[in-house]
Amino acid sequence: MAKYEQLAAQIRQQIESGIWRAGERMPSLRKQTEHSGMSLMTVMHAYQLLESQGWLIAHPRSGYTVADNIQNVAESEKAAVETAESVDINSFIFDVLQASRKPYMVNFGFAYPDPSLYPRHQVNKSLMHAARSLPVSNALDNLPPGNDTLRTMIAQRYAAKGVNISPDEIVITAGALEALNLSLQAVTRPGDWVVVESPTFYGALQSIERFGLKALSVRTDPHTGIDLDSLERAFQSHPVKACWLMTSHQNPLGFTLTEAKKRRLIALLQKYQVALIEDDVYNELYSGTEQPIPAKTFDTTGNVMLCSSFSKSLVAGYRIGWVAAGKRALEIQKLQLMSTLTTSVPIQLALVDYLNTRNYEHHLKQLRRTLDKRKQGMCQLLARSLPASVQIIHSEGGYFVWLILPPQSDAMAIYAQALAENITIAPGNMFSPGSQFNHCLRLNTSFELDERHTQAIHQLSRIIQLHIGHPH
Repeated sequence: MAKYEQLAAQIRQQIESGIWRAGERMPSLRKQTEHSGMSLMTVMHAYQLLESQGWLIAHPRSGYTVADNIQNVAESEKAAVETAESVDINSFIFDVLQASRKPYMVNFGFAYPDPSLYPRHQVNKSLMHAARSLPVSNALDNLPPGNDTLRTMIAQRYAAKGVNISPDEIVITAGALEALNLSLQAVTRPGDWVVVESPTFYGALQSIERFGLKALSVRTDPHTGIDLDSLERAFQSHPVKACWLMTSHQNPLGFTLTEAKKRRLIALLQKYQVALIEDDVYNELYSGTEQPIPAKTFDTTGNVMLCSSFSKSLVAGYRIGWVAAGKRALEIQKLQLMSTLTTSVPIQLALVDYLNTRNYEHHLKQLRRTLDKRKQGMCQLLARSLPASVQIIHSEGGYFVWLILPPQSDAMAIYAQALAENITIAPGNMFSPGSQFNHCLRLNTSFELDERHTQAIHQLSRIIQLHIGHPH
C-alpha cells in the first residue's frame, strides 16, 4: 500500500472509532503533516482519497470536514466488500458435487451442459484417428506450451472475433481450471489478497483456499455485474494482487459486462497494477448473433490472463483448456512443468483433427440455439410454479438461472430435502466464503424439459414453497 493509502486507512479507522465525528473539522493539511510525519503531498492525496470514498467533504479555502452520513458510508462499504482472511469451503463443495454423481439423480446442480448435446461420436472419431497416427516424437513436441497447431487454431478463432492474441502467449492446459490455478499461482504468494465477485464461481474459492490466499468479495449486481466503484475501494483499502472474474455469462448469476464496463475494469486494473485472471469458459454460449469480447481485448500491458476451454462447448471429459497468458506465458509454462508436466498429447491431436475436419461452427450454432430455447422453457415453467416472492434471475447466454428466495429462507434445508427426493441443486453457500447467499440457489437449464425433468421442477417448487411458507 502507498503511504497516502496507509494514512487514509488510519484516518478512516479514527473516524469509525469516533475520534473524529460527523460534521467535525479535520486537522488542516499542515497540522496533519506535522502529526503524521508525512509530506504535504502525501497528506493531500490521503484527504482526496477519503473525499472520493465519501468519508470527508472538501470546503474551498477552509479545509475538510467529516461527512455527515459517515454511518451510511461505513455500512455501504461493509456491504460492498466482504473480507475472508481464510477460506474453508472445499469439503462442502466436494460433498455437493459427489451427490451429483449418482445416476438416478435429476441434476439441476450439474455444472456442465447436458452431455447429450456434445458431438461425442465425431470427437471420438478424431481421437481414434489421432491415436492411429501418433508419431513417436509427439510427446516432446507437445510439452508446454502445447501443440503448435492447436495454439494457432485457438489464436485464429480469437482473431476472427477481432481479438488479437499471439499463439506464443497461449499455453494448453488440462482444462480451464488448471489454466486458472496456474495463473493464480503466477501472480500471488500465500497470504495475498484476491478479489472475487459476490457471488462467485466456487472453483475460485477452492483455489484461494488451496494456495493459502485471502478473499475480497466485491458487491456484484445480478444484472449489471461487479460494482466497479466498490472494486476501486477494495484496491485502495487492501494490497490486492489479482482479480479472478468472469466478464461474460458469469457463473452463477449469468450477467455479461458491457463493453464500456470492461474498458473501465481494465483501466482500473492498470491504474492500481492488479493482475486479472479472466475466466471466459462460457464465451461461446452466447444468445443471438453478438458474441461478447473478453476484457483482455482492451489490455495493453500483458497483465490479463484469459482462461478458457472446450469443456463447456464441445466435450467435457477431454479436459483441454488454455490460458492466453500475456507477459506471464513463460512463467506459467514453468509452473505447469512442475505440476502436470504436459496436457494429454492424444487429446490435443484429436482436437486438432476435429477442428480441421468437422464443422465446429455448425455444432456451436445448434448448441447455442438449443441452450437458449431450453433456458426460456425452464424460466417460464419456474415462473408458473414458484410464488412471486422468489426472484428468477436469468440473462441471455449460458445455461444457469439464479433464484433469490425471501431473506430468511434456508437453501441448505431445501438442498437436503431435494436431495432426498433425488434432485440436485447448487445452494447459494457454494458461491461465497460466507453465508450471505443462503437464501439463493442456482439451477442448470440445459436439460430437455421432458416428463422427468418437468416433474422434478414441480417437486422442487413444492419443496421451496413449503420452506418459505407458501404451501399449496
